[in-house]
Amino acid sequence: MKGHTNNPKGRKKGVPNKITIDLRQWIKDFIDDNREQIKKDWKGLEPKDRIILFEKLLKYSLPTLQATTVTTDFEKLTDEQLDFIINQLRNSKQ
Repeated sequence: MKGHTNNPKGRKKGVPNKITIDLRQWIKDFIDDNREQIKKDWKGLEPKDRIILFEKLLKYSLPTLQATTVTTDFEKLTDEQLDFIINQLRNSKQ
């Protein structure tokens, strides 16, 4: 049975891991307590290093985007739908 363990006292589905919660709180507290020092250190970084750090920090504030692929079976489209697509492509190049 998927998701079944022999530990009846285990964490229930959907309940966050306590260690993860504690670690996130510790990081938040650390940043709050050292905010001014972080700002000073930021200003002391080379522009290239600021960009690298900024990019790394974004991973913790923005959701990760997943690549998507769009496929079309052109044989299933009507002639009118194909004409519409062709016209849209022609107009986008002008």
